Amino acid sequence: MFDKLFEVQQKAGEVKKRLDVITVTGSVEGGKISVSATGNKVIQSITIDPDFYKDADKEEIEELLITAINKAMEQADNVSQSEMAAITKDMLGGMGGMFGK
Repeated sequence: MFDKLFEVQQKAGEVKKRLDVITVTGSVEGGKISVSATGNKVIQSITIDPDFYKDADKEEIEELLITAINKAMEQADNVSQSEMAAITKDMLGGMGGMFGK
């Protein structure tokens, strides 16, 4: 049993390392504001088109920036869930018969 727990911890560590190198992006207004983050939800960069920045007001930029960040975080969640599902499938793959499948 402890072997399985150790294996799960190792696999989770591997997933975290993979998520550190996966980049996701959330963008709004046709890419005028873009936010890049890792699969572990660490913001790497924020880009605002200079022409858009000149013409937009503060509140508009703030609202769109929040939307772009939320989109990037949603993408990171999706990637993380996919990675964890793959590990779960691998871990439980040999035990599928135990659950009537």
